[in-house]
Amino acid sequence: MVSLVDLRPEAAVRAPLARGVFPLPVVGADLSVPLVTGEQVGYVNLDYAASAPCLRSVLDAVSALLPWYSSVHRGAGFASTVTTELYAAARRAVGDFVGARGDDTVVFTRNTTDALNLLAAALPGDTTVVTFASEHHANQLPWRRGRCVLLPVPASVDEAIALAEGALRGASSEHRLLAVTGASNVTGELWPLAELAAVAHRHGARLAVDAAQLAPHRAIDMASIGADYLALSGHKLYAPFGGGVLVGRGDWLDAARPYLAGGGAVRRVTSNDVAWASGAPRHEAGTPNVVGAVSLAAACRALGDVGMSAVAAHEASLLDRVTRGLDAVPGVERLAMWGSASPRIGVVTFRVGSLDPGVVAAALSAEHGIGVRDGSFCAHPLMVALTSDRTPGVPDGAAVPGAVRVSFGVGTSTADIDRFLDAITDLVTRGARWRYRLDAGRYVPDPDPRPRPALAELLTGGANGLVHGLLESLAPCQAPI
Repeated sequence: MVSLVDLRPEAAVRAPLARGVFPLPVVGADLSVPLVTGEQVGYVNLDYAASAPCLRSVLDAVSALLPWYSSVHRGAGFASTVTTELYAAARRAVGDFVGARGDDTVVFTRNTTDALNLLAAALPGDTTVVTFASEHHANQLPWRRGRCVLLPVPASVDEAIALAEGALRGASSEHRLLAVTGASNVTGELWPLAELAAVAHRHGARLAVDAAQLAPHRAIDMASIGADYLALSGHKLYAPFGGGVLVGRGDWLDAARPYLAGGGAVRRVTSNDVAWASGAPRHEAGTPNVVGAVSLAAACRALGDVGMSAVAAHEASLLDRVTRGLDAVPGVERLAMWGSASPRIGVVTFRVGSLDPGVVAAALSAEHGIGVRDGSFCAHPLMVALTSDRTPGVPDGAAVPGAVRVSFGVGTSTADIDRFLDAITDLVTRGARWRYRLDAGRYVPDPDPRPRPALAELLTGGANGLVHGLLESLAPCQAPI
């Protein structure tokens, strides 16, 4: 019978680091991509903060599950029994990974945004939510549908704590929630969660943590921190199969209307009445994404086995390398809320003089085979605050300032960082070697001669084409479609 215990990574993951390579292999580590020059190079993925690659052990777990894949909670067949047990095991594994308390509810969702919207829908009607303008949109916009106090971007950790204290002290409603990120998706800076939890609880409030960026990089213990709710995404935690989770206290969740109305969320339905389920099933109507849940749990197990302290140490070495390298490049300005020395995860955002961030990202991809992110990172108020000295008096409705973000994790090596630093130095000192044009708001090579892999056959080639396309997709891109 399949179990999560069977799907743990091999003991080899405990081997010491060699040449800056972390011993948790990711899918796509050997991916080859074309350049506009016609060359083929190994791909350097420095866009982990958007979506991290799949751990090889996660793919193995999903592959082991699929022959047993069947309906959850509704089937008497043996495969259905196995799938249902595995779904329950996944719930326990994710709760253990984040240090959930014994009576916390673990609700599987699509992603962090979905989880926070679920929590927003479950808040008591008079709840005042306090959050910061520095938050990702996923941890701002759901709260604005109710009573929300949006605090400015704090200039320091101490100011963040003081602002939260003042806002919660001034809130007159019976129910209060402080919603903050664990780590900024723009600057990577770590937020003082334990201190903010203490402030919240001192004023009768609860703390909700957006852990989308924190969970892949640092150990989390909700009980020790004092976090009442926590949300995260599988696609940022090396499990890109559409899973996410909301973990936290069950009283508000059990008192709220179900997030979705449908099968699985009920105990009994009559012609004119519904008895809703309690616990996680109350908010998981419909057939659950068991593949997403198992992949998320498998990622949690793999990271837990290798140790989040080892993950943090690997990342710290890479972070030191990339920041020192960027500081040596003329015109590069790294962005931070609280200064360049503030503790952070493996996320670095920067601007390069007058160079358009979109052109920088496009050139790194097209000319060097390096994937980074450019734009405003779903954090418009924060980007305006971080760049206000460069773009003073940005009015509402004006274009949001952009920047370039590099982010990394367990699949990143020192060689990847060195290639990026060489490429950005070359771009800054010698300029782009190709032409780029705006297309639907993004810069693209003009022309773009790079061949695409034959992935369309996965969707259009029939049964034989499906197999052929899958094999093509798993191999480095070598030829045009």
